[in-house]
Amino acid sequence: MKLGLVSAILPDLSFEEVVDYAARTGFECLEVCCWPRGKAARRYAGITHIDIGELSPEKIGYYADYAGKRGITISSLGYYPNPLDPDKEAAAAAVEHIRKLISVSAKMGIGMVTTFTGRDRTKTVEDNLGLFKDTWEPLVKLAAEEGVKIAIENCPMLYTANEWPGGNNLACTPDIWRKMFALIPDSNFGLNYDPSHPYLIGASYTKPVYEFKDRIFHVHFKDIKIYQDKLDDHGVFSYPALWHSPKLPGLGGVDFGAFCSALYDIRYSGPACIEVEDKAFEGSPEDIKRGIEQSYRYMRQFV
Repeated sequence: MKLGLVSAILPDLSFEEVVDYAARTGFECLEVCCWPRGKAARRYAGITHIDIGELSPEKIGYYADYAGKRGITISSLGYYPNPLDPDKEAAAAAVEHIRKLISVSAKMGIGMVTTFTGRDRTKTVEDNLGLFKDTWEPLVKLAAEEGVKIAIENCPMLYTANEWPGGNNLACTPDIWRKMFALIPDSNFGLNYDPSHPYLIGASYTKPVYEFKDRIFHVHFKDIKIYQDKLDDHGVFSYPALWHSPKLPGLGGVDFGAFCSALYDIRYSGPACIEVEDKAFEGSPEDIKRGIEQSYRYMRQFV
């Protein structure tokens, strides 16, 4: 495995500054956030370390070359919108940006895009699967033609009141993955697997590693802390922002030794990027870097 970092936690740094910092810290790869310019509606979104809207043909090779000279591989171009948004204009904009990312990822020689399937949170899983097939089949086909893998993160995007009741990302359980991959069986369509998401819903985060070993293209290392006293008050059918918090790896409930052991069992050798989303380490830019570096030290014992 190649230990990396998701660039979203460093929104005020330029691409070059993120790469230089990642290299100094000891990381081997970087998932680079590539949102369109503009204000985002949620935390850790809307981060643009490569603006593909302003990418000239002359600069296509610049980013991977800059990173490579510092010992860093760009593992993926990351963008996590809702392509199945019931707001058709928002959904169309998301799909168009994903199409552009696929093309740019191919031209840069990266060959990976990490994203969400999206979901209409007001509709059932069954209804969403129809929307999913219609939206994603042409995107996956385009990616295959370009030699690009699409890795879908398994985050439910169901944390806050405005994401209730269904969440904004369909691809959040093994049952749904089986149905997705039956509808779109293409070998370039897979997962960006984060163990904190099944942990949140009380499911095994090691068992799916074995079943979906051929579909795991990219990995996120993130942890979650569940506050039992708050869960006792609100119950699991309430939205999780009431009773959980994202944490640095090792500060929540995920057993990263067990998770990495499963990844080694399947001979996973791809990127594994730390995703820092811990409010306890966001008081200042120095706090953020302390959180990143603590996460790096912790995960280095396994990777």
